Amino acid sequence: MTPQTSMRAAVLVAPEKIEIQQIERPQPPHGWSLVRVEYTGLCGTDFSILHGTHPRALPPLIMGHEITGVVEISTDDGPKPGTRVVVEPLISCGECGPCRRGEAHVCRRLGLYGIDLAGSLAEYVALPNSALIPVPSTVPALHAALTEPLAVAVHAVALSGMRTGDRVAIFGAGPIGTLTALVARHDGAGEVIIIEPSAERSAFAASLGFTVIPPDADALKEISKLTDDEGADLVFDTAAHPSVAAILPSATRVRGTIVLVGVYKKPAEVDLQAITFAEHTVIGVRVYTRADMERAAQLVTDDVLDLGRFPVKVFGLEEAAAGFDTAASAGAALKVLISSERMQ
Repeated sequence: MTPQTSMRAAVLVAPEKIEIQQIERPQPPHGWSLVRVEYTGLCGTDFSILHGTHPRALPPLIMGHEITGVVEISTDDGPKPGTRVVVEPLISCGECGPCRRGEAHVCRRLGLYGIDLAGSLAEYVALPNSALIPVPSTVPALHAALTEPLAVAVHAVALSGMRTGDRVAIFGAGPIGTLTALVARHDGAGEVIIIEPSAERSAFAASLGFTVIPPDADALKEISKLTDDEGADLVFDTAAHPSVAAILPSATRVRGTIVLVGVYKKPAEVDLQAITFAEHTVIGVRVYTRADMERAAQLVTDDVLDLGRFPVKVFGLEEAAAGFDTAASAGAALKVLISSERMQ
């Protein structure tokens, strides 16, 4: 390998063990492009890969699916070199029933870059042109790096059927919960109530103008007070914690909607009788559609969500392990990004 054909990569070589290696730079085949990675966002899926609990992610592996970068080499109909792009990282089979129905985001064999193919914790990543969504060069890369998780929020709010003026409750003020709150407000929600046990994250949500239930308060009593003893019209569960699952029906008004955004690691106890008697609608959220990614990219481009206030902490590629530790701490840094460019 020469400096022109090699690159640095943070390679997961075993559970809990990441090594910085010099490896061969990928060569994009026809229909693909080589992207110089700017930032990779870390999320809960990456934690399960790191810990060795994800069933498909096998070392050695380059993780990373929340990808922002600049096209280095383009082939066929790809964006021109120098174009900043965000990435739709889903890999669908194109053959199963959901794919044939135009629902590739819930493909029966859905895959992901950073699990099933090499991801972006490296200086470069090769990706199909169809996965690339250009954003203007005027969009700060730090803002563009929030596009993929923002697409989850866009998808969740779209699926919820939210109407203008609806009272919304959101359990969890992590990245997805906060982005869901921002999208819901932008799309016309009335009051947005946030329930979050972290004092730091609660304080940030309050600074954005949301109604935050204090971490030491009784969430159900407070939701009842804020909703005239009715419950919220829409309740988004982005926390995916058993303690939240147990109270979702009580937080939701009769004939209201519960939206499950966070992914539970194992079955949780839910009062199905309460859901039945209240005629609740329960909606699951997996990832997002292409249209959701494109809308998220447009929201970032238009700068209507004030994402510049989002608390982000950046680590260099060589500091990837420390980045994972910070992301797992659920502290003041709402989003941890890994920069693939050499830190000064």
